[in-house]
Amino acid sequence: MQNPSDNPADPFKKALAEATKVIADDPELSVSYSVDPAGQTSDTIRLPQVSRRMTRDEVLLARGTADAFALRHKFHDEVTAAKYMPQGQMAKDLYEAMETARIEAVGAKHMPGTAGNIDAKIGNDALRKGYDQIKQASDAPLATAAGYLIRHLATGRDLPSGAENVMNLWRGFIEDHCGGTLESLETILDDQQEFAKFARQMIADLGYADQLGDDPDNIDDDQEDEAEDGEDQEEEPESTGDDESEGEEAEASPEQSQEEQQDASQAQVSMDDQADAEMGEETEMPDGEAPLEPPAPQPISDADPDYRVYSTEFDEEISAEDLAEPAELERLRNYLDQQLEPLKGAVSRLANKLQRRLQAKQNRSWEFDREEGILDAGRLARIVASPTTPLSFKVEKDMEFRDTVVTMLLDNSGSMRGRPISIAAICADVMARTLERCDVKVEILGFTTKAWKGGQSREEWLKDGREATPGRLNDLRHIIYKAADAPWRRTRPNLGLMMKEGLLKENIDGEALEWAHRRMIARPEQRKVLMVISDGAPVDDSTLSVNPANYLEKHLRDVISMVEKRKAVELVAIGIGHDVTRYYERAVTITDVEQLAGAMTEQLAGLFDSDPRSRARVLGMRKAS
Repeated sequence: MQNPSDNPADPFKKALAEATKVIADDPELSVSYSVDPAGQTSDTIRLPQVSRRMTRDEVLLARGTADAFALRHKFHDEVTAAKYMPQGQMAKDLYEAMETARIEAVGAKHMPGTAGNIDAKIGNDALRKGYDQIKQASDAPLATAAGYLIRHLATGRDLPSGAENVMNLWRGFIEDHCGGTLESLETILDDQQEFAKFARQMIADLGYADQLGDDPDNIDDDQEDEAEDGEDQEEEPESTGDDESEGEEAEASPEQSQEEQQDASQAQVSMDDQADAEMGEETEMPDGEAPLEPPAPQPISDADPDYRVYSTEFDEEISAEDLAEPAELERLRNYLDQQLEPLKGAVSRLANKLQRRLQAKQNRSWEFDREEGILDAGRLARIVASPTTPLSFKVEKDMEFRDTVVTMLLDNSGSMRGRPISIAAICADVMARTLERCDVKVEILGFTTKAWKGGQSREEWLKDGREATPGRLNDLRHIIYKAADAPWRRTRPNLGLMMKEGLLKENIDGEALEWAHRRMIARPEQRKVLMVISDGAPVDDSTLSVNPANYLEKHLRDVISMVEKRKAVELVAIGIGHDVTRYYERAVTITDVEQLAGAMTEQLAGLFDSDPRSRARVLGMRKAS
């Protein structure tokens, strides 16, 4: 008899692990599952967790990730890859994306069953990153588009919609510049070394030749020549001059050699400059046509182009359900409800008050005597009495808040631990339920970091030699508790995750606010409201220890200024115990976390108030801490 405590997903996970080893052709390979981001090393593969529910999306993502990693293990040689790896970051991204596409294309040729699974993984990644919403090439990553194009051309398979959108935005540009190089694609797929040379040529065609570094094949030839020259010098007879003249020659030789090298290098630079100038003349475009050079890589922050991040490789945007098992989420949610049982009555009363105020505005109102619309039946008697009277129509007035989305961005930093985070969670939960009843879509997001005092980004920085002022030096964790289109009943347990021990760490508010803003402007609703709930200024010890003391705070101010100037999103903030009015134009500070529900209610009610003077009064209120 089966033990009821057995996880029904275990047989699937075991079978997938064995299949992964077979595809990788390595029975000693270690395969595990984790809520942490998927990854692999030379002898281990970490796959995304599969919950007890075993949803279709979970299964497809796990299979696709497993196949992608297994094929990389089988068909990818790290030594060859490292030999031809470019030096510049953009060139590296292009090189890696194309190599990944090669691996998956070779895998699809030898094991066709992997192609569909990897399609599901690509589709999931593209959807998660919002690739289906991108409208212009400048917002789409060129490296990702190049990888998608290589995979499409090599396999002949259609890409998932989001990935296809990114590929098509850049496809014309890539084919215009790399058309000749792409012709040899099919003949070199199985040879990693030849493909690496092909990838480097494509990078040069795209305008990033300056990031390639030295040609590794020429370096090998030079080393062989130097070795041969050394052997020839050893065979030469010794000089017969006196000791003094030999010493003078020995002393002069290095200086003379250095001067010769400098002259040679200067001559080479002149030749290179002349060649560049000639190439510039040859490739000069006619008036009205786009230049050959691709647009410069997008800055990390739209608000401040000078804001730096040492590495984004380890950042994550993750759904709450992917950070804990369903059973744990239910347990944490029950704990949250128990903690706030005394407060729920007051919060619910405030929510009902907000709902009544909103529903009062939902009463239908009409504009009469229109030339088209719905026939006004109340005025038909007038037409019967006087047949020459024209028909009268009426049109329903639009309600401001019907086409609206509200995002609540919650600070998940360690300083919120305890009662503040509990009350923030329950208030966001109740407000979401209330607004949903009034046909207003709600998104709930959280932000923190993956580690205290720097994570893998800091380790990379230490390993690379401690660059001065490296910028943000921690790994971001942006959490989606409730997506705007997800119904409240399905996401209710997710807010319990805030009670999870060890989740709350550092807070980097500027990037979190910019992330939430980007998500909102991609939404179709006409009106967008972003409410930030925080307990103070951004703090990350790892970043602030090696950058100016106001580095994160300045970036937060820059992002707020950008959001408020663009006016595509209405921004309002609530500070818990700290004065956030010094950052946000529309803000309120509360001294007791139990005031949070009332503050949220008043802020939201004010945003939907039809009287502009009343709205300004509510949004502009300042409550001293």
